[in-house]
Amino acid sequence: MTVLKTSMRNFFAHKGRMALSAIAVLLSVAFVCGTLVFTDTMNTTFDKLFAVTASDVTVSPKAAKSDDTPQNGVPESLPASVLQRARTAEGVKSAEGGVSSMNVTVVNSHNDNMGSSTGAPTIAANWTNDELRSMEITSGHAPRGPTEVMVDADTADKHHLKMGDELRTIAQTGDFKARIVGIATFKVTNPGAAVVYFDTATAQRELLGATGRFTQIGVTAAAGVSDTQLKQNMARALGTGTYKLQTAKENADENRKGVGQFMNVIKYAMLGFAGIAFLVGIFLIINTFSMLVAQRTREIGLMRAIGSSRKQVNRSVLVEATLLGVVGSALGVGAGVGIAVGLMKLMGSMGMDLSTRDLTVKWTTPLAGMLLGIVVTVLAAYLPARRAGKVSPMAALRDAGTPADGRAGWVRALIGLVLTGAGGAALYAAATAKKASDGSGMLGLGVLLSLIGFVIIGPLLAGGVVRVISAVLLRAFGPVGRMAERNALRNPRRTGATGAALMIGLALVACLSVVGSSMVASATGELDKSVGADFIVTGKQRIVPQAEKAMEQTPGLAHVTRYKDLHATLTSPDGQKDTDGLTAADPSYAQDLRRATTAGTLTAAYGTDAMSVGSKYAKKHGVHVGDTLSVAFKGGATARLKVAAITDDDVAIDQGARYTSIATMKKYLPAGKIPPNIIMFAKAKDGQEKQAYAALKTAMKPYPQYQVRDQTDYKQELKDQIGQLLNMVYGLLALAIIVAILGVVNTLALSVVERTREIGLMRAIGLSRRQLRRMIRMESVVIALFGALLGLGLGMGWGATAQKLLALEGLKTLEVPWPTIIGVFIGSAFVGLFAALIPAFRAGRMNVLNAIATE
Repeated sequence: MTVLKTSMRNFFAHKGRMALSAIAVLLSVAFVCGTLVFTDTMNTTFDKLFAVTASDVTVSPKAAKSDDTPQNGVPESLPASVLQRARTAEGVKSAEGGVSSMNVTVVNSHNDNMGSSTGAPTIAANWTNDELRSMEITSGHAPRGPTEVMVDADTADKHHLKMGDELRTIAQTGDFKARIVGIATFKVTNPGAAVVYFDTATAQRELLGATGRFTQIGVTAAAGVSDTQLKQNMARALGTGTYKLQTAKENADENRKGVGQFMNVIKYAMLGFAGIAFLVGIFLIINTFSMLVAQRTREIGLMRAIGSSRKQVNRSVLVEATLLGVVGSALGVGAGVGIAVGLMKLMGSMGMDLSTRDLTVKWTTPLAGMLLGIVVTVLAAYLPARRAGKVSPMAALRDAGTPADGRAGWVRALIGLVLTGAGGAALYAAATAKKASDGSGMLGLGVLLSLIGFVIIGPLLAGGVVRVISAVLLRAFGPVGRMAERNALRNPRRTGATGAALMIGLALVACLSVVGSSMVASATGELDKSVGADFIVTGKQRIVPQAEKAMEQTPGLAHVTRYKDLHATLTSPDGQKDTDGLTAADPSYAQDLRRATTAGTLTAAYGTDAMSVGSKYAKKHGVHVGDTLSVAFKGGATARLKVAAITDDDVAIDQGARYTSIATMKKYLPAGKIPPNIIMFAKAKDGQEKQAYAALKTAMKPYPQYQVRDQTDYKQELKDQIGQLLNMVYGLLALAIIVAILGVVNTLALSVVERTREIGLMRAIGLSRRQLRRMIRMESVVIALFGALLGLGLGMGWGATAQKLLALEGLKTLEVPWPTIIGVFIGSAFVGLFAALIPAFRAGRMNVLNAIATE
């Protein structure tokens, strides 16, 4: 009880000094809890949607998958006779035939895409009574003919649609127009999908290209019949194994699985950044308790002199840490819910609707946040607590401050050097690896070991690095600059820990900047070297035939190249099967993408019953030019294709692609199974590049789901995409950098308290307030630049090693983004200035006599 009382007294006596550490714990816990609440809420939203939209039993084609786009772009379907048989099965209350497709684009009269901008699908379907489970008509009526359409209320609100507006639906089977006659509202939250409804006959004709067919049949059980029993009855009525039968739970689980994989990526990525923030916060907490212990050395010595044992002193510090963890974590849990709501609002502004009605706070979330915050705080305080326990009773007779343990310093330096050397060796092994898969593990190990090594030898590096920075920046400021340098060097362990916190975040920034810049430089270089096409047409969906035709009829083009991916199983001469498929293209693709060959000629691969393979595949399976491979086309026949070329896989574009001609593909695939193009290329006639570009843009304007780009556009888009990804990562790393800045502020604030008497004496002998504040600001800048120098140097080393692995995948150019690196380094100096504002202001306001009298 005495230990608890002492700890409570000390905690509240120094609550101001612990405030920044508590904020660090709060931010880290809030990020963890916010991530968990946000992802749980998204899962709840999708679970409710899947639960309400699933029939008791759903009948669908055996090959159909909820997250799969059919090879030919048209959904798999069932004959209407299946619906009649389903209605007569035992235990059936009702059965409805459904038609739906996600391979559609809906545009308004101004040719604006009505789909979601977040990647959520656009769904076209027929309106049936089954839809009443999840929707209700709030305006107008259901569609009754080929010129009528109904839209969901969310899409109508986002795009300002109203009754009577005309919509054009672009499907694989053609375009058709209809006017809005109804608006339906979701009974549960719609995460962002755009939904349009037609009458059944129109949906069958326009979406499937056939009448009397359905993509699924929803069966409702009669009273007293379970879903499992109904599924068994349907299997007997339709034939076991003939169709895909799913209960409502099975259907929801399948849909949830696809969403769950995506959500897990988001969840664990965000938790990873929260972990980085926690790691940085550890240094802040260690520094806080180390300085508090040093300032209370005499007090602890007195406690030891009057009978307190080492364990009691140790426990006293750990109890203070526990109190800090409890307070910070409790506030963090509450803030985490706020962060989750903020993320939901942010996603809403981007087009993904998430309602606070679905806000999900599982009991495990606050528990995980509290445990994590408390455990991390207590572990971080363990070393300072152990140091406090070693204070002897004789310390009561000395000035505050504990002498450094020289032996421990050398042991620490030796361990740090060993770990840093091991990390460097692992990075070298990664850089010289022959396979990217082998090198990636060594890269991860090298990053971990080198980071830990740098953290441990931070105090050793502080002496040399701070002196160099001071010689460049501080010597011009005379005695004030020299005092700032000496203050930074006074406690190398403290300076090293403070700089290390900033080092971690900036090392990751530098590493990702090098990787991102190298990827852009490599890809653009590869485009310049390999791509001969003037124009590239791509989109999120496969290119519909009507858009393909419009492109082919564009004036000013020398040729247009079609490019299709094929689902096929290859059997090599050694008997090994490969399901990666192959690519079918026009012979002109050999001009559009200049691929080097290690054997044979690429043009020959576009001949009759011919193909090419990549050099890695050829080496693995012992394939040579002239060999014959068995190719089983999905939905078609099995062909025997002769290998006419082996392409060099030392590239970034189309690495590993196996080519054949569209003419060969048509021999073995029926017309209804031929896939649409995933991308198309075009070459302008000599001297007509500008005219052809403008004409192609005009020709493709009716199809806003596709983008027309020349090589300059394509390079810029690649740069923008990588830039957006990096900006998102930098945004997540900002949390760790903010915590690191708090660490600098806390170190300076506690350092000012520790040097109160010294500051009073300097003021008494003539140091002005302005000079004092400048000294503290300079000390802060030096510490920040020390951390930045280590972080940027370490990060560039990691990035250069990662680029060596990317080179094995064809991205061969190493590019260091010096403007970014220099900008971050200069920005670190401003971070130091900002962090010193409050400590410097407080130091300048000290009463000189009171400061001198402080013990």
